[in-house]
Amino acid sequence: MEVTYYGHSCFALKVGGSSLLFDPFLTGNPLAADLRIEEIPADYLLVSHGHPDHIGDAPEIAERTGALVVSSFEVAEWLLKRGVERVYAMNLGGKKEWPFGVVHSVVAHHSSSLPDGSYGGSAGGFVIRTSEGTVYYSGDTALFGDMKLLGEIYHPITLAILPIGDTFTMGTDDAIRAAELLGCRNVMGVHYDTFEGIRIDKGAAREAFSAAELNLYLLPIGGTLTVSETGRVSEEP
Repeated sequence: MEVTYYGHSCFALKVGGSSLLFDPFLTGNPLAADLRIEEIPADYLLVSHGHPDHIGDAPEIAERTGALVVSSFEVAEWLLKRGVERVYAMNLGGKKEWPFGVVHSVVAHHSSSLPDGSYGGSAGGFVIRTSEGTVYYSGDTALFGDMKLLGEIYHPITLAILPIGDTFTMGTDDAIRAAELLGCRNVMGVHYDTFEGIRIDKGAAREAFSAAELNLYLLPIGGTLTVSETGRVSEEP
């Protein structure tokens, strides 16, 4: 399994011969200006909620690739009205099996509205259960106690992908507590540095995670993590 970071909360998960692209905000992200969006593959597009910095390029990428877009009912309906032909609507607690594994729609504590200001349904996250490991993407969220329950249900979680930029989501301290509740030692940070309000001290964040005996991965844009069959996570040089 490979995880490639494209900036902000956008990343791709390559597993079981499929490419899953999450929260594709590329156009408008100044840190992703050097990426060629037309070269990014996607068989599935998973959108955690309707905010522009998450739904971003979903319509264009879906049209180009023919990817199936997986999101909340409200986001799926909004995309259908904008010409996206393949959507799969889910709601919190639901799950669906595809050839690469099972997608579970799980709670996130955050707001959600669509770029035109219309109602975006509930914000959420995803648990991806595969034969190559289990990945939890929290979406934009605050810390919440039921992360402990998620850790129990989906044990072991191989990799947790958590926001750490603070202001609009968890910051470093809450992300550490989230990892502890989840029982997951490997965390990939997202939703940081894109804008002024979410810039972080990356060195201090790494030190704080290390002090808690957790591994924090802050990938450069285009950087990749590899998850082995044994659950070992390593960063590509």
